[in-house]
Amino acid sequence: MTNEEIFAQEAGSIPELIRAQAQATPERVAIVTEGGSITYAGLAALVERVAAALQRDGAGPGSAVAIAATNSIDYAAVFLGAIRAGAAAAPLQPTVTADSLAAMIEDTGARHLFLDGAVARSLEARAPAVSRIALDRSGAGRPLSDWLSGSNPFAPVPFDPDAAFNIIYSSGTTGRPKGIVQPNRMRWAHVRRCAVFGYTSASVTIVSTPLYSNTTLVNFLPALALGGTVVLQSKFDARDFLRLSELHAATHATLVPVQFERVLREPDFDRFDLSNFQMKFSTGAHLSAAIKREILARWPGGLFNVYGMTEGGGTCLLPAHQHQDKLHTVGRPAQGHEFHVLDDEGRVLPRGEVGEIVGRSSSAMMTGYHRAPEATALAEWHDEQARRFIRTGDLGSFDEDGFLVLAGRKKDVIISGGFNIYAIDLETVLAGHPAVAESAVVGVPSPEWGETPVAFVVLRPGHAATAGELRYWANARLGKTQRISRIELTPELPRSAIGKVLKRDLREKAAC
Repeated sequence: MTNEEIFAQEAGSIPELIRAQAQATPERVAIVTEGGSITYAGLAALVERVAAALQRDGAGPGSAVAIAATNSIDYAAVFLGAIRAGAAAAPLQPTVTADSLAAMIEDTGARHLFLDGAVARSLEARAPAVSRIALDRSGAGRPLSDWLSGSNPFAPVPFDPDAAFNIIYSSGTTGRPKGIVQPNRMRWAHVRRCAVFGYTSASVTIVSTPLYSNTTLVNFLPALALGGTVVLQSKFDARDFLRLSELHAATHATLVPVQFERVLREPDFDRFDLSNFQMKFSTGAHLSAAIKREILARWPGGLFNVYGMTEGGGTCLLPAHQHQDKLHTVGRPAQGHEFHVLDDEGRVLPRGEVGEIVGRSSSAMMTGYHRAPEATALAEWHDEQARRFIRTGDLGSFDEDGFLVLAGRKKDVIISGGFNIYAIDLETVLAGHPAVAESAVVGVPSPEWGETPVAFVVLRPGHAATAGELRYWANARLGKTQRISRIELTPELPRSAIGKVLKRDLREKAAC
């Protein structure tokens, strides 16, 4: 089948799209890294060899393949090879503790672990019962080239749109990571919607976030599936991002908010030629209206704010370049996606009222949490027609034009003196101070009020302000029930590997 015939299907195989691209444009570069590049012909052949070796070892439909390493061409080939073999790819965060990593490997049920030297050193005290294959030259396991040798030709497996495509583990910012099972159908929906974002075979996409993150995969996989070139950073660096963007005439990039901020604060930002950019995407955390405005003013091309969850359910899209009066929102539901806002009893609230956001779509929904039926049930809400929605854990409301305005995480609501205080409102006010680079507000126990807001603030380089000055300035602009009780200045905020602020860590620190 041709690329166009495969893409026209309601549900199709991403590795098949890459094979079709290899036949159409074999010499086009598929992936570029610091260490080299690979063409579509080379990538398709390597994916096929990985799939064949997995089949030889008994991996296929119903099994999982674990990967824990930094971004590389081989990582991408193993991921796609697992899918080609009918197995589920299980990309794991390599920087978690050895106990957490071992627990995730065990949860996947994988018999293969593809890793690098850093992960091998982390697992020294633990020995998961898996076959280890090294994606670098560290001796972390059997070398990939050696493992690939001696396989029979790959035997194609039937494609099942409802089979697991991958298992993505949650960041663990709110507890033990859960394996989110995404079916082939869900990933295919991500690919098909990306034509709206201008992805073509001529696109050049910079990928600067880890391949174990859904934030990365929702753009990395469509960029390849549509025949473009992916420039893969092994580790994000703002100046290097700009250099690569200019060198490769990048057209697309996805960054989490903290990365956008670091790129914009790079002293030589305006010296780099970014004129080929067609679209940037922000996802994974809240991107302030001020940063959106700065991106639109200084960075060529459009900007999409993408709101959604790894679990799926629903997606909101804000083409910020088209709605500059709505930069405080995360946009409107994507086509075919539906949202409701619920009160604490699970009743649907009218437009304008704040409650928990739930969403659904016809195709972009997780199967459930891996081996965790109770957790899956807790994550779901069903309407009167018994239709399944996914709970986001976020609070928000829809404005009169149908744009979603976030009010923070449900668990982050600070109840002070009987009033609900939304941390995001306080953080938005603090962001207006010229000395504030970023802030995070958490609630801590208070004998007088039940809880009280404490803010952690990072100052902009070259700016000076005391905690007392900032508190006075912010409280003068906040309502009487919102006032911040304490501000702590800190050099940086604790973050997950993809830039989410770890408020759990801040609550522990504030309570000390």
